[in-house]
Amino acid sequence: MNSAIPSLADFYRVLPELIWCASGVFAMLLQPFVRSRSFFTGLAFLGALAGTGASFVAFRNPGLGFFGLVQSDAFSFFFHLLVGTVSVLVILAAGPYLDRERLPAAEFYALLLFATAGMGVLASAQELLTSFIGLEMSSISSYILAGYRRDSLKSSESAMKYFLLGSFATAFFLYGIALVYGSTGTTMLDKMGNADPASTLLKLGLAMILIGLGFKVAAAPFQIWTPDVYEGAPTPVTALFSAGPKAATFALLLRIFATVPAATHFWFWALWVLAVLTMFAGNLGALVQTNIKRLLAYSSIAHAGYILVAFAAVTAMAQGEGGSANAAPAYAAVLFYLLSYALVKLGAFTIVSQLGGTGEKNLSLDDYAGLSQRQPVVAAMLSIYLLSLLGLPVTAGFFGKFYIFKAAVNSNLIWLAVLMAINSVIGAYYYLRVIVVMYMREPSAEAAVAAPVSFPLPVNVVLAITAIGTILFGVLPNPVINFILQPTLFGR
Repeated sequence: MNSAIPSLADFYRVLPELIWCASGVFAMLLQPFVRSRSFFTGLAFLGALAGTGASFVAFRNPGLGFFGLVQSDAFSFFFHLLVGTVSVLVILAAGPYLDRERLPAAEFYALLLFATAGMGVLASAQELLTSFIGLEMSSISSYILAGYRRDSLKSSESAMKYFLLGSFATAFFLYGIALVYGSTGTTMLDKMGNADPASTLLKLGLAMILIGLGFKVAAAPFQIWTPDVYEGAPTPVTALFSAGPKAATFALLLRIFATVPAATHFWFWALWVLAVLTMFAGNLGALVQTNIKRLLAYSSIAHAGYILVAFAAVTAMAQGEGGSANAAPAYAAVLFYLLSYALVKLGAFTIVSQLGGTGEKNLSLDDYAGLSQRQPVVAAMLSIYLLSLLGLPVTAGFFGKFYIFKAAVNSNLIWLAVLMAINSVIGAYYYLRVIVVMYMREPSAEAAVAAPVSFPLPVNVVLAITAIGTILFGVLPNPVINFILQPTLFGR
């Protein structure tokens, strides 16, 4: 009888999710009684910070929790810290935005905390239906957040597109789980080690799971929702979309790779093709954009392609002697890239959010002309983020791309590495184009006489953390890499 009762250690292993959910529920319950926006900002900030801090408690209680449904290990700890930090920074950046746009604060923060809890479940899920629950927790909150500017037609359109296409992707994912269960007789990832890679039912199930998760990470040809949703959603929400859900979904894919050998046998060429399509779709689409949010959206698609290059390297390495343990450098490349990418996107979208003004009207590249003259510090910080996305040395983006390129070469994926290099050159054009506009074009007469855009203290804190992190991990990547490369990353 007692064996059916979860232990205290089980609750420690999901403590971050419990705190995030409790904070969101608390905000919703207090909303009718408290009118202060700053109160809810403080409550959400403390809740997100406490949940992130609870990751250390979960890390100190490693092992399987709730009868094998979740896994607490160094891998889940890394992603809990990552999505928790993203949540904390988005809350700081969103406060001034919500005040400026006169949007309800309590519901926004509650949805954001629920989405963060869903990402945490995705990162630690050791069973497919548990991962589905985490995916839905994150997705349903995200659909509502995308349309949070209810009086904006673009925001409503983005929410509808995200919901409809996301529902199709969810259906694919759930059908894939059903087929995998039919083939293996289990939904537990660690019990699929002996699954027959030649099983047609298993192949079809894994293909459907890949389609469902490919939508969430904006991999081509499932990326068509990304530019419209990123443009229409409130900019702090766009910052969340670009960093949090993508990282959590990649975390689930990595855990599947590490525990289901059949996936590495079947997914290699699918990931190879997806990586190439995604890189070119993102970079070529970004070349013709004049809206900064759409440009960064296409950039996000391209970077998903770079990460998929590392996934292809994982499959190639894992099929050799040593199995998934042999693929440790490729795992490290993915994790470090997701960290550097999250910092940069959060910083870039935070600047876009502030410069956009009331109603997000100033999103054209022309609005950034002469920014170096009007607000030199802001222009310098945005340049740092763009140069990191480009992959220049002394930024975290350099080592992110370097580790992925090295993993591809070591896996003998020479053509994939060459195509990645070509896409990096293409990306240089539109990143440098924004910098040229800021530094080498004169501002319009109207912009020249306008007062500088104010950057409140919470926004400056976000920019300072992301900029310092971008430079710090670009100069000292070893502590993160050494943590990721530990043999017990996946709890074994």
